[in-house]
Amino acid sequence: MTLIDRVPDDPDVDIISHDTYVTGFPHARFRRMREETPVSWVEESDGSGFWAITKHADVIEVSRDYHRFTASRGIRIEEMKPDELEARRTMMEYDPPEHTRLRRLVQPGFTPKVVATYEEAFRRLVGVVFDRVLPLGEFDFVTEIARELPIRMLCRLLGIPEADAAKMVAWGDQMISNADPEYTPVVVDKMDTEEYRLLPFRSPAALEVFRYAEEIAMARRGHPQDDVLTTLLTAEPDGEPLSDLEFKNFFTLLMVAGNETTRHTISYGLTFLQDHPEELERLRGDIVGLSETATEEVLRASAVTMHFRRTVAEDTEVRGVPMRRGDKVVIWYTSANYDEEVFTDPFVFDLTRDPNPHVTFGTGRHVCLGASLARLEVRVFLEEFMSRVKGFSVGAPDRLRSNFIRGIKHLPVEVTL
Repeated sequence: MTLIDRVPDDPDVDIISHDTYVTGFPHARFRRMREETPVSWVEESDGSGFWAITKHADVIEVSRDYHRFTASRGIRIEEMKPDELEARRTMMEYDPPEHTRLRRLVQPGFTPKVVATYEEAFRRLVGVVFDRVLPLGEFDFVTEIARELPIRMLCRLLGIPEADAAKMVAWGDQMISNADPEYTPVVVDKMDTEEYRLLPFRSPAALEVFRYAEEIAMARRGHPQDDVLTTLLTAEPDGEPLSDLEFKNFFTLLMVAGNETTRHTISYGLTFLQDHPEELERLRGDIVGLSETATEEVLRASAVTMHFRRTVAEDTEVRGVPMRRGDKVVIWYTSANYDEEVFTDPFVFDLTRDPNPHVTFGTGRHVCLGASLARLEVRVFLEEFMSRVKGFSVGAPDRLRSNFIRGIKHLPVEVTL
C-alpha cells in the first residue's frame, strides 16, 4: 500500500480550489507537473496567476534566493494592497536584514540545544493527556489528543495559563482555517471579508487575539518573566522596540505556527501507520532505534504547510522559464517532498528512510523557527503512543477545506491498551 491509495486522484484537478483538498492532496496533478512542466503558470479566477514551483531543487533555489524572490510582498497566494500588507506583516513577510533582526528576538528559545531541555516536560504532558483519553477506548484523536498536545506545550513556553489553551486553539482554527465553514462563520472565498482585510487571515478572530495579546503585554511590562513574550516586549531590534501592532502580529504568528501544523502532522502520522502495518510492526519492535527516522518520514509524508508564496524582485528565470518582476511564485513543499529525483519510491512510507532531505520546514533564511520543537513533539508522541497502545484502528479522516494547510479536523480512533 502506498501513501496515496485512499486519495481519488484527478490529474487535471484545480490546485487553487479549497474544495480540492477535502479529498486529499492531488498527488497525480503535481506528479504530472513535476514530470512535464515543473515550472507551471497557473491562472486564477480573478485574471491573475502565479508560477507553481513543484520540484525539490527549484523549491530550494527560490526559497534561498531572497534577492530574486522576495517575501516582502506576502507569503500567501492572495494579493494584498499595501496597507493590508503593512497591517498584517510579520517577520515572515520580511527579507534580510529586517527578517534576521526580528528572528533573533525569539531564536534563542528555539535552538535544538534549548528545545532538548523541554523533552521531560512534554513527555509528562503527553502522559497526562494519554492517562485521561486512552482508557476511553474510542474517541476523536484530533480533538482529544492531537489538538491538545502542541498548544499546551506552547502555553508553557510562552508563559500563558494552560486554562487559556482551548480559546487559543479556537482562535487559531478560525484564522488559519478561514476557508472551512466548520471553524469560521466568515469563509474567505464564500463571503465578503473586506471589513477584516487589515486583520491576519482576514479573520474577525484576530480581534480577540489582539485583545488577548494587549492584556499579555500589559502584564509582562508590569511584571517581566523569563519567557519569549517578555523578550519580545523588551528587545530593541535595530535600536527600536517592537510597536504594539508588531507585537500583536508576532504573538499571532507564534500562536498559530506553534500549534496548528504539529497537530495535523501527528494526526497524519497515525493514518500512515495504520495504512502500513509492516512499518507499524517495525516501529513497535524498535521504537527507540527508529523514532528519529520515523519522525522525519512522518514529517516528509504529511508536509502540512503545502506552500508559501514569493514575488519576483527582478527579471529572472527558473529552469529556463522567464519570469518578470512582480510575478507571483508559489513554492509547493508537499510536491517537493514527493520528488522522484530526490526520494526513492516517494509514495512508499519508509520509517528507515535515510537520508531524508524533506522541505516540510522550508529552507534558507525562512526555515521554520519551531522545527526542533515540532520534531521533539512528533518523536515523543510516537514513543509514548507505541509504549502504551497494543493496537489501534483509525476511521476515515475528515479533512480540512484549505489550499494552504493540509489538515485533519476529525479522526475516529479505537485503541487497545
